[in-house]
Amino acid sequence: MDREQILKLYAWELGACFRHPAKGEVPTTHVWTVRTAAGDTQDIRACEECVIAMENMRRETAYRRGVEYEPGRVSEA
Repeated sequence: MDREQILKLYAWELGACFRHPAKGEVPTTHVWTVRTAAGDTQDIRACEECVIAMENMRRETAYRRGVEYEPGRVSEA
């Protein structure tokens, strides 16, 4: 799959990327939720660049483990 095909597997909305907050509001997708020390939850979002980087890491890990890589599942990693 190419970059655009992978990005189409995710739901996008404006938000702040967890790695690039200085970029401001950019298209992001939800990648996980964390619980704060106060007991609240905080959604963690990633921009397109970060999602592609995470997908590449998942692909490499799958290859090393000898398992099938299935794109579109960054939040499950």
